[in-house]
Amino acid sequence: MDANNDKPRSGTLPLTSLFGIKYPIIQGGMVWCSGWRLASAVSNAGGLGLLGAGSMYPEVLREHIRKCRTATDKPFGVNVPLMYPQIEEIMQILVEEKVKIVFTSAGNPKTWTAWLQHRGITVAHVVSSSKFAIKCEEAGVDAIVAEGFEAGGHNGREETTTLCLIPAVRKATTLPLIAAGGIGTGESIFAATVLGAEGVQIGTRFALTKESSASEAFKEYSLRLNEGDTKLLLKKLAPTRLVKNTFRDAVEEAENRGASAEELRELLGRGRAKKGIFEGDLEEGELEIGQVAALFRQIESVDEVMTELIENYNKAVNRNYSIF
Repeated sequence: MDANNDKPRSGTLPLTSLFGIKYPIIQGGMVWCSGWRLASAVSNAGGLGLLGAGSMYPEVLREHIRKCRTATDKPFGVNVPLMYPQIEEIMQILVEEKVKIVFTSAGNPKTWTAWLQHRGITVAHVVSSSKFAIKCEEAGVDAIVAEGFEAGGHNGREETTTLCLIPAVRKATTLPLIAAGGIGTGESIFAATVLGAEGVQIGTRFALTKESSASEAFKEYSLRLNEGDTKLLLKKLAPTRLVKNTFRDAVEEAENRGASAEELRELLGRGRAKKGIFEGDLEEGELEIGQVAALFRQIESVDEVMTELIENYNKAVNRNYSIF
């Protein structure tokens, strides 16, 4: 992967130039995983680290921004779910702390994109369909993250896999395109670029690194998962990919008997994801991880992961040949 050979589409900047990074690899801004240690480590390794604002109170986010800036002199950004209850306060903090890159998700990109850009902030937005990618272009975002069904955490209702989603979004928009969902190897990065993406966003692989703020119990449990051990549930609220445990069994049972959205909301309660991912309650916590977790078996550092991603990407490029 060579930043100097990163060729932009007509009329667009390559992602490396847009974000000021060496490699077009973005670390997903995941709740309870993406603190300043993870974000700064990814940025220091040549990618783009993102702080996950979704699990931070406003002043906690401010603290992580400042610590991240101390830990790296490279660009980093913040992922902001637009459903965040204190969204105005969060946005004001981003401006006050001079954050230069914001990834928005779970909401209408028209609401904040122009406001952020007017203050000198580059904006990318996460979508799960080509329909919403078109809305992003209309809203004037600088880049799009197209996230497929394989992803962990909150997911699109369309349940479109990454293999189908990326070419559909590429056809629908000329904006710089970042592929996400099920990407955790150099080979999958290569596949995403073949499908039309200019770069990738990786969540699960970075969530299971040494620098991730997730609990060690959650990491170790996720690294023992096999194919089929995650499932997309909570579709009456916000579709979420969950790992099998006592809590997920309760959710599945409730959904099978036709529980209402209100019943599911009561079952979910408050702080369930924190209990599972951050505190390591493997039975009663909400454990969110992507399908790709089943490919990995050990906790590595961010540097080790980045080195492996780049080496295997280059190997995939070099051995590419026609099968016809």
